Amino acid sequence: MTAPDDLLGAVADALVPGVVIEDDGALRAALAPVARAVEARRPGVGFAARSRADREALVGELLGDPDTPAGDALTRVLRVAARTFYGDPGSWPGLGYRPMQPGTSWPEGPDAAPGPTAIDELAPDYDVIVIGAGAGGGVAACVLAEAGRRVLLVERGESLRRADLPRDHLRNARVFTGLERQLDPPVAGNPRFVGDAAVLPTEQAWNHNASTVGGGTRVYGAMAWRFCPEDFRMGSTYGEPFMDWPIAYEDMAPFYDRVEWEIGVSGPEAPRPHDGARARGYPMPPLPPNAAEPVLARGARALGLATDAVPLLINSVPYGGRPACIRCGTCVGFACHADAKNGTHNTAIVRALATRRCDLLTSTAATRLITNGSTVAGAELAAPGRRLTVRSRHVVVAAGAIETARLLLVSDVGTAHDQAGRHLQGHAYAGAVGVFDESVQDSVGPGPSISTTDFRHHNDGILGGGILANEFVPIPIEAYTKLAAAGIVPAWGQAGADAMRDAYRRTQFVVGPLQEVPSAASRVTLERGVTDRNGMPAVRLLADRPEPNDLRAAEFLARRAEEWLRASGAQRAASLRWALSKGPSAGQHQAGTCRMGTDPRTSVTDPWGRVWGHDGVTIADGSLHVTNGGVNPVLTILALAWRIGERLAGEL
Repeated sequence: MTAPDDLLGAVADALVPGVVIEDDGALRAALAPVARAVEARRPGVGFAARSRADREALVGELLGDPDTPAGDALTRVLRVAARTFYGDPGSWPGLGYRPMQPGTSWPEGPDAAPGPTAIDELAPDYDVIVIGAGAGGGVAACVLAEAGRRVLLVERGESLRRADLPRDHLRNARVFTGLERQLDPPVAGNPRFVGDAAVLPTEQAWNHNASTVGGGTRVYGAMAWRFCPEDFRMGSTYGEPFMDWPIAYEDMAPFYDRVEWEIGVSGPEAPRPHDGARARGYPMPPLPPNAAEPVLARGARALGLATDAVPLLINSVPYGGRPACIRCGTCVGFACHADAKNGTHNTAIVRALATRRCDLLTSTAATRLITNGSTVAGAELAAPGRRLTVRSRHVVVAAGAIETARLLLVSDVGTAHDQAGRHLQGHAYAGAVGVFDESVQDSVGPGPSISTTDFRHHNDGILGGGILANEFVPIPIEAYTKLAAAGIVPAWGQAGADAMRDAYRRTQFVVGPLQEVPSAASRVTLERGVTDRNGMPAVRLLADRPEPNDLRAAEFLARRAEEWLRASGAQRAASLRWALSKGPSAGQHQAGTCRMGTDPRTSVTDPWGRVWGHDGVTIADGSLHVTNGGVNPVLTILALAWRIGERLAGEL
């Protein structure tokens, strides 16, 4: 640790008062230009010996020139100092952030992870190999195993207990601090390229989803929105460049219902604007409101917005043998230590293994599909220190839109018309932040307690739209990053620290994903000259984003969110937009690279996920999505996998 009177300690303290950061040598060395600049501007007295006012004045001058060596060095130290300070539980009481509600504790119960099968115990062949144990793969394995099929479920990550995933704010799955995050693949041996730039899994541009049994459902926010009827007929509704799905809302409705009841969704009873017809309501009532709900409700009434609770794959009451949510302040991006968040790891995959007809193979990557002419007959797998080939009657690929496309491209499966890998999409987000006179952030999770679907479609000048809801409880490092970027609080110095302590409890974020326009130029390709740790060609992501409509839609949603916050009484408000920089849009909502259709020339699969031109292979993840909706897509991934799994089980 640094001493408070040396240059690194003094600079860090000037940037974030009270912080003490680890000295890794490289950070200290980077400050050499700062020492020279200080001596040139204020000769004779070292930086550490100066008053706080003088140190902050010097820092302000140097940060004003970010392209200079001194300005760049200070920016690096600020990044480390801010993450260190706001990631430290010692800073949280001063902000008013609470990771747990008073009087609550984690429910007692077993903490077991789905048990993997040893490689030497695998069968020589299976009815079905399912590649990827996330949302789609977990459901497909469950449906197939319960239908009597012999299944091998392959996952490149590990099967983890809750205790294996501590609530480390600096490694939260949706916060990028420059450190390796929980559930990221190892940095070494996992290169990706964005255009010509090499990126690491610790960087947002890598576009990673969680690598573990359960995939993204292990750490997601669990918003459980159905796509609405217009989402399946975007071409008919808005014209080119959109295309209609080859299936309609009515085809999906029974499977949405199945997932909501079998996996478990809590949500409101009343229909909402743009909702499709429902056979019945949700199996659980919505979670009770938190401090933000009545405040935002009054603003919505003033604007004439229809609002209701947010549907969530989270237990509001005990359900499926698991307890109800205890309303902690660490939900999205974290594993649920109450086991109240419903992912495939604690529902579908547990059921699949209980049949004794499903084997789970972890820490293993599928490197190639085995083909016999135009028939897929199994997969080549890479486990630690082992290579093996497993035969099967059928293969279901559900590795996520990027990795599913890579596996098809490496295997030369589904590539006849150059559609595999194209139309990569995700979700840009837009919204606003408001600061109120009253406390509106009580750290009562999950956080989203009120939403509007008024802006999903039929907005003047916008193709599509999106939902708006108040955000998940922001952990302090996330709140600091967003508030500083929006100009609500200064990014550094005593003024920044004081403003954060004053603003956190009075701040609410209202945001939502927007319906992106698919582009054939946004795609997954292969970097043939570089391989990963398993010998597979690395991924190269190409992008033609953002589309002009994405920018218009983001501006539209940001304005509506800001209006809502101001009508609710926010004394200050500022718009927010992210994932709108030039480059691929994928991330945790990645979709679209193997989209379904009725014409092999414009799609990769038929309406049942069967790859054109090849027997024995089906896709069951978000890569099938023709468009990705203006809502979180996980419920559609789960429902599609259930629909596909039932059909495939019958065919086999």
